[in-house]
Amino acid sequence: MKGEYKSRVYTDRPAYADFDAPAKFQAIQSIIAKRLKEHPKAICSYSGGSDSDILIDLIERTRTAFYLPPVKYVFFNTGLEMQAIKDHVKATAKKYGIEIKKEKPKINIVNATRKYGVPFVSKIMSAGLSEWQKKGIPLSIAKEYEQAEDKSAKRRELKERYPKSESVINFLCCCNSAGESRPNIQLVINSSKYMRDFIAEYPPDFQISAKCCDYCKKQVAHRVQKDYDMIITGERRDEGGMRSVPRKDNTSLCFTETADGQYRLRPLYYVSDSDKAWYKEHYSIRYSDAYEVYGLTRTGCCGCPISYKAIEDLEKIRPYEPNVVKAAWNIFGKSYEYRKKYNEYKRLRMNAERAKKQAHENQMSLFDFLEG
Repeated sequence: MKGEYKSRVYTDRPAYADFDAPAKFQAIQSIIAKRLKEHPKAICSYSGGSDSDILIDLIERTRTAFYLPPVKYVFFNTGLEMQAIKDHVKATAKKYGIEIKKEKPKINIVNATRKYGVPFVSKIMSAGLSEWQKKGIPLSIAKEYEQAEDKSAKRRELKERYPKSESVINFLCCCNSAGESRPNIQLVINSSKYMRDFIAEYPPDFQISAKCCDYCKKQVAHRVQKDYDMIITGERRDEGGMRSVPRKDNTSLCFTETADGQYRLRPLYYVSDSDKAWYKEHYSIRYSDAYEVYGLTRTGCCGCPISYKAIEDLEKIRPYEPNVVKAAWNIFGKSYEYRKKYNEYKRLRMNAERAKKQAHENQMSLFDFLEG
């Protein structure tokens, strides 16, 4: 019997990933100290969120204990930030006696979403649907692929029919470029249940894209970080999504060299939610009012539709920062409404499938009774 499949992020993890919280954080401090000694010209992204609060405390404690040089800290302001986060950034800088430089994008989130579109469900789904909208490839190719006896031949024929559309074809047909079926990976449309059927029945009337993240965060970060030897970020595997998927510069973590010769240090990668809770209590870390007062469990980009709790979180923010909530609805409103429609569609489909399964089981039970 084959064992359960586990990705390299799990199987190649370092030994300290399985330590309890106190020992795990001691190991992490040793890693930070070692890498800062080797690469003292380091820059760290600080978002004002809970992961960043744990990370900055770890770095500063390590620097003090090992007499290490200062780390450059930077906060990326997308143009849609809660006042609670901005105030917390200032308070954190004062607490540790450091500078946290504020950087803004050349194209803010309002202009980026107007020009390219708004996110929907996830970054992967947004990228796939964005390309589908641009290429105009019919959803019916998925049926062609599914009904084909020789799927590899059908995949080659689709490539000839729709040149320069490799990723879109794979996305819609839930396959790879060799024509092999890949229905259960994150990079295909049905990684979100019934999505292909939903957009066929209710095509989006707005432009979908996750490029706002590229323009408001990634490009700014690349510009600011390019002159540093080491980049420190607070990514954690427990956050899920793309951060839990192995990639070329991110397998066993937490220290890797990039193609351009820089180094990436992700000290928190194997820190679990319970580890974070222990650290917060043990060192009396206070998160921003977004957590401590508003009641959010994650911050990230304020109002981003990729969060399944975006609308719920905005309602928590509303009593304190109504203008931010209004701005988020103006920017992302169509995506919020479309996701509500998708969630309802998914609920009805799942209920119908359950009812059909139950009816079939009841029928089989009746046959068994009659035969007995």
